[in-house]
Amino acid sequence: MEHTITPAPDALVLPGLHHVTAIAGDPQRNLDFYTGVLGLRLVKVTVNFDDPRVYHLYYGAGAGTPGTILTFFPWPRVKPGRQGAGQAAAVALAIPATALGPWIERLIGRGVRFTGPARRFGEQVLAFRDPDGLALELVAVGEESAGDGWAGGPVPAEQAVRGLHSVTLWAEAIGETAAFLNGTLGFRPEAEEGGVRRYAIGGGGAGALLDVRPTPGFWPGVVAGGTIHHVAWRAPDDARQRAWRDLLAARGGDVTPVRDRHYFRSIYFREPGGVLFEIATDPPGFAVDEPVERLGSGLRLPPHLEARRDEIARRLPPLRLPGATGGRIAPAETARGGASDN
Repeated sequence: MEHTITPAPDALVLPGLHHVTAIAGDPQRNLDFYTGVLGLRLVKVTVNFDDPRVYHLYYGAGAGTPGTILTFFPWPRVKPGRQGAGQAAAVALAIPATALGPWIERLIGRGVRFTGPARRFGEQVLAFRDPDGLALELVAVGEESAGDGWAGGPVPAEQAVRGLHSVTLWAEAIGETAAFLNGTLGFRPEAEEGGVRRYAIGGGGAGALLDVRPTPGFWPGVVAGGTIHHVAWRAPDDARQRAWRDLLAARGGDVTPVRDRHYFRSIYFREPGGVLFEIATDPPGFAVDEPVERLGSGLRLPPHLEARRDEIARRLPPLRLPGATGGRIAPAETARGGASDN
């Protein structure tokens, strides 16, 4: 039986997904796949602020607006994870419905094995995995749901990925997860199909959807290579993020203090099934330390790590953008002059 909890006030509605972060192995292989195969823009090259020995790579569409971002911590010798209960198991990306055929051809041409297209909740879905085994989906959406794609990549702009579509959770005790989603975070149950429950937040539609698959008795997931580390939801500003933190703490949640991620502020907590959630602010954005037209062009460090730039750069493997026009990403390029203490 699902518990009834008073939902959050309407003023605290989460508009949708902010980003999804996963764990990868070889960083160059990860870069080649997400920019060269999926045609996403490399929006930011930085490091894991909690472990600066490893890159933090951000991919997105256009200027890297919230809701388009997929990020990775690539540890070259990471052990493979295990998909299971208590885990965010798959991330879906939105593509225009008119681009479904070209994407099938593109995946075939690049040797990416996939299943589908299969109809799910009224939309056509292609399912496949990245080189580390992360479960990915391309979901064909109507033009009214499609934003702008990245026009500077190998995929034609009219076919390019528009941003995040949804995330799928696997839940051992779906009642507790559902009660938290609906009663605390304000998600609305929208539909159920094949045992999977779809929830929406904010205005709903692509970028504001969460699917929950019940997995009673299934083995627990292990977060490592090829799995999702956390799922981040949007807060339009710092005031609403602080209000969310107060609300979660008041309801007994184990929520972190606000952490400055330089491009946004973050709080972290776990839903009852164990999946790590984040609420991240929209501002200040990725142009805080490099102009929009040069996003992803060099290693960027937050002010508190800038003094260690030479040491950090020596530890990181070199990266090169794929393709004939691809170039080396300079690890020693300074971020001074554009950085600020946001």
